[in-house]
Amino acid sequence: MARAPTTFDPFNAIAEPKRRALIEVLAGREMTVNQIVQRVGWNQPTVSKHLGVLKQVGIVSERKEGRHRVYNVNAAQLKPIKEWVVQFEQFWNHSLDQLEDYLNELQSKGVQDE
Repeated sequence: MARAPTTFDPFNAIAEPKRRALIEVLAGREMTVNQIVQRVGWNQPTVSKHLGVLKQVGIVSERKEGRHRVYNVNAAQLKPIKEWVVQFEQFWNHSLDQLEDYLNELQSKGVQDE
């Protein structure tokens, strides 16, 4: 029962660093479990376990190709996370703009003092 929230919530699913690493490995490409295992250097059960969680929340999908299963990222399922993060991006942009103004002011004063 403790795993239930992870299997329904993309935020909980990506809270695990290994799952974020899998998303990064799969970004923009399709790979089989064996290819992923070779890429990340983890054992197959670990990769399959984390792929299973990502698949349950819809972040990763699979399709059968012969006897192999090929995995890829469903970027659209990451949209709620992106939308949540955007509010902080605006904060940091504003903060960095203020820092730039302050540094320019300091630099201007330094030039005048010389």
